[in-house]
Amino acid sequence: MLLRSSFLIALCGPFIFTSCETSPVAGGGTYRVTAYKPHDPSKVVVKVSLSKENIYVMEGDRCLMAVACSVGIPSKPTPRGHFTIYRKEEDKRSGSYGFRVQGDRVVPAEAGSNIPGRYVGYPMGFWCEFAPAYGFHQGFVHPTPRTHGCIRLHGEAAPKFYALVRVGTPVSVAETQPEDASLGPKVQRVDDSRAPDPDPHIMVSSAAFQKPSGPLLVE
Repeated sequence: MLLRSSFLIALCGPFIFTSCETSPVAGGGTYRVTAYKPHDPSKVVVKVSLSKENIYVMEGDRCLMAVACSVGIPSKPTPRGHFTIYRKEEDKRSGSYGFRVQGDRVVPAEAGSNIPGRYVGYPMGFWCEFAPAYGFHQGFVHPTPRTHGCIRLHGEAAPKFYALVRVGTPVSVAETQPEDASLGPKVQRVDDSRAPDPDPHIMVSSAAFQKPSGPLLVE
């Protein structure tokens, strides 16, 4: 069964670290994200624009990072409102959706299914939870809503976002944000929709949680 079957992409999708070298961007070139170190981490605020599918990490009027994201599909929307990040976990796995390991075989399966084998949840790297069962995490980013309500960041952006926020960071999720007009047009778009399927054997191993090299935040 292909990993990118309707069963999988209707969920939160594959969450393995996605390579910036293989992700097409508007105008060509390599997808890069710059994130700036905050002067005062307690003043950091996250704003999500659902209509633009953008995340703006702000410190007052200073933009620390502005990136594209994937949000919930209409039938499983991302919750709107004002929240705070209350849990962070670098190597989180889903407790609902994932795989069954059957010897040398790895097959997609829900946690409660009757499919035999050892259950291993989907990797959801750099998880930052802002509402029960909803969080920011690493994964493929598409040009249209794609998740079951979580907010997905590309592999180049997720660890930097994780470094910028902390438990207690405020989060605003709305149809639009004031930054849409000023920062929105500058956000580099990325389209992982044609990225190759990740190897399921990697998905159930520790290699699914690749760590970035070098500094995440610049002064």
